[in-house]
Amino acid sequence: MTVISDIIIVFLLLAGAFLSLVAAFGVIRLPDVYTRNHAASKSATLGVMFILLGTFIFFLAKDGFFSSRLLLGIAFFFITAPVAGHLISRAAYNSGVKMWDKSVRDDLKNKK
Repeated sequence: MTVISDIIIVFLLLAGAFLSLVAAFGVIRLPDVYTRNHAASKSATLGVMFILLGTFIFFLAKDGFFSSRLLLGIAFFFITAPVAGHLISRAAYNSGVKMWDKSVRDDLKNKK
């Protein structure tokens, strides 16, 4: 492995860990289900993708092993996690879960 690949791998793994930590704090600290879901779906998705990409580059640089499973995992997670977050928020809204008191905008209010 070269120094450049080591730097890229470390950056991707640290960025992924940081974004996952931000997502965890967002789920704990944010006030309602909609903002918590936003933090979980956006930050965690990017964090997991960075970690998987860092792992892919590590095995490619170290052993010359091209892992199509990791690339498929990245693609699958990139497609499914935001869609699942959107559907969970939509289901919460349609079942009557109240928004935070200080929310200023409700785009779905007149669409029922």
